[in-house]
Amino acid sequence: MGKPTGFLEYERVTSQAAEPKNRIKNYKEFHTPLSQEEQRRQGARCMECGVPFCQAGMMMKGMTSGCPLNNLIPEWNDLIYSGNWAQAYNRLKRTNSFPEFTSRVCPAPCEAACTCGLNGDPVSIKENEYAVIEQAYVQGLAAARPPRIRTGKKVAVVGSGPAGLAAADQLNKRGHSVTVFEREDRAGGLLMYGIPNMKLEKTIVDRKLQVMKAEGVVFETNVNVGKDYKAARLLKEFDSVILACGASSPRDIQVPGREAEGIYFAVDFLKATTKSLLDSGLADGKFISAKGKHVVVIGGGDTGNDCVGTVIRQGCASVTQLEMMPKLPDTRAQDNTWPEWPRVCKTDYGQEEAIAVFGKDPRVYETTVKEFKKDKSGKVRGAVLVKVERTKDPKTGKPGMVPVAGSEGEIAADLVLIAAGFAGSQKYVADAFGVKLDTKGNVAAERDSYKTNVDHVFVAGDMRRGQSLVVWAIREGREAAREVDRGLMGYTNLM
Repeated sequence: MGKPTGFLEYERVTSQAAEPKNRIKNYKEFHTPLSQEEQRRQGARCMECGVPFCQAGMMMKGMTSGCPLNNLIPEWNDLIYSGNWAQAYNRLKRTNSFPEFTSRVCPAPCEAACTCGLNGDPVSIKENEYAVIEQAYVQGLAAARPPRIRTGKKVAVVGSGPAGLAAADQLNKRGHSVTVFEREDRAGGLLMYGIPNMKLEKTIVDRKLQVMKAEGVVFETNVNVGKDYKAARLLKEFDSVILACGASSPRDIQVPGREAEGIYFAVDFLKATTKSLLDSGLADGKFISAKGKHVVVIGGGDTGNDCVGTVIRQGCASVTQLEMMPKLPDTRAQDNTWPEWPRVCKTDYGQEEAIAVFGKDPRVYETTVKEFKKDKSGKVRGAVLVKVERTKDPKTGKPGMVPVAGSEGEIAADLVLIAAGFAGSQKYVADAFGVKLDTKGNVAAERDSYKTNVDHVFVAGDMRRGQSLVVWAIREGREAAREVDRGLMGYTNLM
C-alpha cells in the first residue's frame, strides 16, 4: 500500500457534473475528470485491506457484491498513487477488456463493497478506472497490438454488444481469426444504440472498435444472422460460433388501449434517437420526438431513467416515470448490511434533470397503467393510473402486486415509453441454430462451459443469463472465449 494513512487523510472526491439546465442543451458526456494530482490522492485512499471485497464479484441475496470481473483493484489503486500509469493499465487490462466502457456506465458494485465505505465514503474506484484507461490512450498504451501468430482457426461471434466484443477480443488475441456479425448498421450492440450518448459517447465506442479492427477482428454489419445469413452456412464456414445477441425482447404491458399510436418500447425510442444523432445531429427527423409532449415512462430502472433524460433534451412538456415498487429507503435498512449491494433510493441523472426543469421528481411509486385513452384518430392522449400494493398468493406464497380499488386517476399522455425490462432473447436466432431455451426464454447452456445443445455453438452474456450489467456481459464473453479456445486448441491460456 503506497500510503497507509491515505484513507484517513483524504476525503472522497469525484468528477463534477455540469449543472442539469446546462447539460440538457446537448447529448454530450457531462462530467469533468479529476486532475492527475487529485486522482493520485484518490488512489491513496485505498486501504489494500486483507480481504478486498471490492474485487470479489459475489452474489449476495440475489444482488452483485464487488466486481464481477474480479478486477485487481487494490493493485492499480496503489499504482495510481505512485504515478505508475503504465503498470496500472497493464493490471487493469488483465481482467477487464473494456474499462473505457465500464468506467462510464457500470453502477460500481466494487464501490458498494469497498471496506473504506463501511465507516465512511468508499474509494472512488470508478473514477480511478476512468483515469487509468484515458491516460493509457494519451500515452499510446491502448494502441492496437495484433497477435504475432495465427492459429488457422475461425470463430464467428453473433452480436457486437459487450459480451460479443469481449469474446472476440480475447479470441483474436489468442490468434484465432474472428468475425463479428451485427444486424445493425453500426457495431457495438447496446453500447452503441441502447445507452444514450450522454452516458457513453459513441466516439468512445468507435475508438475501441477501431483498435480491434487494427488488431484483426472483422466486423460485418447489416447482417442479420438467422435471416440474411443462414445458421447452417455459419456453422460450415467457422470452427465455432458464439451467440451473444443479448436479451432483446422487450417486456410488453397488456391493458386496454395499448394499440394506440404514440406508445413505444423504450429500446426503440432510444435507438432511433441515437441513430438520428449520429447520422445527422437529429437534423433528419428520423426519431421519435417528445418535443412539446406529455410523456409517461413505464419503468423505474436505468432504461427508464435514460428515457427521462432523453425526452427532457428533446423538449417535452412534462414527464412522469411510473415505478410499481415502493420507494427504497434513503439509507441502508438493517437487513441490508455491507458488503451487500445497498438497496437505497438513487436519484440518477435523468431524474436530477427533471427536478431542475419541472421542479419535482418524475417518479411515481407503487403505480401502474390501468388503461390508455386515445383520441378519434387513434393517438394516445392519456393514461389511467392505478395504485398497486404488494401481496402474497395464498396458495404459493409468491409475492405479487394487485391494484388498489378506487385509486384510479387520469393524466395527460401524448407519448408513452415502455421500459419494463426484457423477456429473454429474440427467439428467431435460437430457432435458426436449433439451440434450446430455458424457462425464462434465455438460451440454455452448460454452467461453466457455455456450450449449448448444438455442437460448436456457445452462448454468452444476456442471451444466456438474462438482462444484466455490462460487467457481467464482459465476464461471460471472456469466459465463453476461454471455453471456445479450449475446444479448438485442446488447452487454453486465456483468463
